[in-house]
Amino acid sequence: MARTVAKVFIDALEQLGVRQVFGVVGDALNPLTDAIRRSTSITWVSCRHEEAAAFAASAQSQLTGELSVCMGTVGPGAVHLLNGLYDAAKSRTPVLAIVGQVPLVDVGSDYFQEVNNDLLFNDVAEFCATVTSPEQMPGVLELAVRSAVGRSGVSVLSIPGDLGDQTVPGDRPTRFSLTRPNARPDDPDVDQAVELLNASHRTTLLVGRGARTSRDDVLLLAEKLRAPMVLTLKAKEGFDGDNPYEVGQTGLLGNPAAALAMEQADTLLMLGTDFPYRDWYPKGKTVIQVDTVAEHIGRRVAVDLGLVGDVGPTVRALLKHLSHKEDSRHLSHARNRYDSWRSGQKRLAAADYEHHAVGEVRSALDNRHHLIRPEALAAAVDEVAADDAVFTSDTGMSTVWLARFVRMHSSRRLVGSFNLGSMANAMPQAIGAQFTYPDRQVVAFCGDGGLSMLLGDLITISTHRLPVKLVVFDNKRLGMVKLEQEQAGIPEFGTELHNPDFAAVAEALGIPGIRVTAPADVRDAVKRAFATEGPVLLDVLTNPDEISVPARATVQQGWGYAIAKVKELLQSPGEEI
Repeated sequence: MARTVAKVFIDALEQLGVRQVFGVVGDALNPLTDAIRRSTSITWVSCRHEEAAAFAASAQSQLTGELSVCMGTVGPGAVHLLNGLYDAAKSRTPVLAIVGQVPLVDVGSDYFQEVNNDLLFNDVAEFCATVTSPEQMPGVLELAVRSAVGRSGVSVLSIPGDLGDQTVPGDRPTRFSLTRPNARPDDPDVDQAVELLNASHRTTLLVGRGARTSRDDVLLLAEKLRAPMVLTLKAKEGFDGDNPYEVGQTGLLGNPAAALAMEQADTLLMLGTDFPYRDWYPKGKTVIQVDTVAEHIGRRVAVDLGLVGDVGPTVRALLKHLSHKEDSRHLSHARNRYDSWRSGQKRLAAADYEHHAVGEVRSALDNRHHLIRPEALAAAVDEVAADDAVFTSDTGMSTVWLARFVRMHSSRRLVGSFNLGSMANAMPQAIGAQFTYPDRQVVAFCGDGGLSMLLGDLITISTHRLPVKLVVFDNKRLGMVKLEQEQAGIPEFGTELHNPDFAAVAEALGIPGIRVTAPADVRDAVKRAFATEGPVLLDVLTNPDEISVPARATVQQGWGYAIAKVKELLQSPGEEI
């Protein structure tokens, strides 16, 4: 039976198990969206902005590990996909973007809305092509899918507006071979790693996303080495709960215990991580790195031994030959420091914190108006959220509070723009997460700047009645930028936001909204929001001057912050101090 180009596309997506396609309709895509309309297994999710569609697809793919799909039409529609696709590319997750193009006869003529898609997507895509003939189908689609899945990245196919309805000659079925390799290093490399680790007195593990599917093996390794385990943010999911070796994160999101565990080690073993911040690596250590991507080895820190392979098989090979360490002082020291830090953070998040002596002193410096502390909000969400909740988080201070106060125990999941670092990702990623797991609680930690950037896709949540819980840290600031300015000794500038009442905006869009202005009301408001069926937006006015002390604060940072605060107090607009 003859099929059109559009029908070949949609039949293939059904074969791959794709259940949603996120996008914005347009004339060049009409044949494809009409084929989706007639599909019995694929739902078209009409978003208000193509960027949101791409973010939703990226989140879905990160959660499932499978191919997700988004669409944008000719020109501007294609351009709008870019940011979300970069998020997928840098998160190393497979996404197929189908984009419209002007009619074939007009390609290259500077036609209305024409954009050179192959050039536009060249940097973000593992595979990028324009379908110029029905005879290319289904071969070019197979190449695109294999490239996205095999390379864990983005593929982009452009479909001219007059091609989708054309008939594909023959009736060759679409064939996908999507097996992924599962490899470990050769024995001599494993033997060398065993020799280095057996000789080490104090080993610390730096564990990343690439180790998440090998939790049991990594825990056995930590036990055998008596090694504290420092987690990257993306390893919170999988290693954050019921883990006697975990000491939290390092870097700006982290804590002193993690920094201590890395500084006091003589060997650092990196498992499935490409942690990018060079300044947070310890100096003068023996470093062993395990990664599936050869070019990741040694690009952040000098490595003594690189092991190219999957974490699970590699760790299992190491465990067969490693000696069992008896001395647990390095682990105990780091864990005790971590427990002490967490106890302090718990006191900071308590509702009555500012009624105690330390809280009163601190409030005089950073919360003179007794606004809600973001730590208290994050801690309340952690307490109330379901054990299998899926969290998304905007880049910036929202992620800081999630990293420090939300535990990814049990079967909780976590998605964010943790490699690209985009604004505005939490809400659209929550859309993708909720479609992926319709029966699970999805919680979005939204910054006010991020939420307002793609505010229109609240309508997508309302239209589909997605039961997403949107928690807005409404400090009327671009908070991370403010903190970066002040740590550098620069007075705050350009970060203030003139926000609406986000709860009222949500109500106007058909989403129940709750606005919280008093610290005493936080916990009850969170409980009420999470007990409400359907979507809810919780707009919480938080303290814009809250200080997030990094894992290893420097005198220079403290001095810069003090200078900035003095300038902010004394400076008038337009003055130079």
